[in-house]
Amino acid sequence: MDTTTDTPMTTPAPDTANVVTEQLTAAGRAIEHDSFAVIDREVRSHRYTPGQWPIVRRMIHANADFDFNGLTDFHPQAVAAGLAAIRSRRTRVVADVEMICVGLSAPRLGHFGMGTHQFISDADVIEQAKAEGTTRAVQAMRKAHRLGLIDGAIVGIGNAPTALIEIVRLIHEEAARPALVVGMPVGFVSAAESKDLMALQTGVPWVVIRGRKGGSTLVVAAIHALLGLAEAQELAA
Repeated sequence: MDTTTDTPMTTPAPDTANVVTEQLTAAGRAIEHDSFAVIDREVRSHRYTPGQWPIVRRMIHANADFDFNGLTDFHPQAVAAGLAAIRSRRTRVVADVEMICVGLSAPRLGHFGMGTHQFISDADVIEQAKAEGTTRAVQAMRKAHRLGLIDGAIVGIGNAPTALIEIVRLIHEEAARPALVVGMPVGFVSAAESKDLMALQTGVPWVVIRGRKGGSTLVVAAIHALLGLAEAQELAA
C-alpha cells in the first residue's frame, strides 16, 4: 500500500449526493449506507487514503470479509488513473469472464459512456487455446489486445490468474497500456503469484488483492466504487 500511518475512522456521508451510482430506492440506499457505517465502526482504523478506502469498504461489503482491509493493495496512482479514465468517457472495461460484465451496472457504466468486453467463450479463442496449449483466458486477453481494446481500458481480472499473467506479458512485450488493472483472480494455482507479479509493475496502475482470495464479485465492487467516486467528483466540480 502507499500509506504508512493509521487513518482514524470517520463515517462520511457515503455518496449521498450521487444519483446514478446509488441504489434506486430510498430503502436500498439506506441499507447500503447503514452497511457502510457498520463496516466503518468494526474496522475502526486502516492504512488507506480517503480515495482508496471507499473501494476497500465496498469490497468488504460485497462479501462480508474484513480481510480485504489489509489484503487490498494499490499502485500509488491507481485511484487517480481509474477516475481519470472513467471521467474521460472514452474508456471501457475489458474482463476475463462474462460474470464481471453481467455484474456491472449498465446504467452506471452508461452514464460514463462505458461498455464491457470479454471473449472467454468465443470460438476462435477456444480453438487458439487448444492449438497453442494455453488457457482460454490467455487467448481472450490477446484477442482484446489485437482489437485495440486493452490500451486505455480498465482491465478487470477476477477469475483467471493466467489472464493477469498475460496482461503483464502484454505490458512488457507488446507495450500494452491499460489505464488501470483491477487484478483479483481467486484460486490456488498461480493466483497469489499473478497478483504479486502485477504489483511489481510501475508504469501501469493497478489494484490487487494479495494472496489466494479474490473473485469477479470483488472486481465488480471495486469498479462500482470507482464509478461512485467519479460521479462524486463531477458533482463537486
